[in-house]
Amino acid sequence: MSDVASSPPPVSVLGLGSLGSALARALLTAGQPTTVWNRTAGRADDLVTIGASQAPTAAAAIAATEIVVIAVADEAAVRGVLGSAAGELAGRVLVNLTSGTPEQARSLAEWATAQGAAYLDGAAMSGVRLVGRADALFLYSGSAEAFTAVEGTVSAFGSAAHLGADAGIASLYDTALLGVNMSLLTGFYHALALVGSAGVDAREFAVVATGYLPFALGLLADHARQTVQGQYPPDEGTLDVLASAVDHLVTTSARAGVRTDVPDGIRALVQRGIDEGHGEHGPASLVEVLG
Repeated sequence: MSDVASSPPPVSVLGLGSLGSALARALLTAGQPTTVWNRTAGRADDLVTIGASQAPTAAAAIAATEIVVIAVADEAAVRGVLGSAAGELAGRVLVNLTSGTPEQARSLAEWATAQGAAYLDGAAMSGVRLVGRADALFLYSGSAEAFTAVEGTVSAFGSAAHLGADAGIASLYDTALLGVNMSLLTGFYHALALVGSAGVDAREFAVVATGYLPFALGLLADHARQTVQGQYPPDEGTLDVLASAVDHLVTTSARAGVRTDVPDGIRALVQRGIDEGHGEHGPASLVEVLG
């Protein structure tokens, strides 16, 4: 009896694109009995060779297990796949790792609940390459009971964080963090172009930039606290001072023949903060002109 009780629960994975295939592979590596389905059946071949069971239809895959993970192109594809198998969803936990909007997640949660399923919306925050490693981050929101039921299973994908009962919150975090990621990367790309204009090797600059980032990351928690309190001490300088520094960035870039799209956007935001009375406040006051 103890062996049965400790056996990992079987899981079905619907959709075998790059993410879905990585999820199924991580489950198999963790010893989870895994059933897979994909609209193009040949996508399952490699997974079958390492132990996956292939279902002929989405409905059959759902019927085979109590935990169903879906990772397809978009919300329309989710509805297309699940709509044809809605009668099999009752009693299942549905984990949707398809990218979408918060509104779509909430709508799917309502629909899944009406079919008798518990719903979790999820976001793979570390892309595909890290799936199956402890340093891969996955965010989930929706039913707390459902998350508790599947936490041991989804931990095969990476670190799992539950953000609350609102099914749309994981998607909101996903979108917000995309902004953080792309802001960092576009700033880095601009920096590469700037130092590259002087013949600096991008790889050498990346080493220095990596060493600098802990300082910037160390500001996040304190600046978040400032925004909650609505107080913005000028410990890292005022917006007035920052404006002059960004002017220097714009001018230096232009003289080096580097497009100023990135610093122009920063300069415009800083100026808006100054115009709205935050010139003597710290940079976290910019949240006031973005809300």
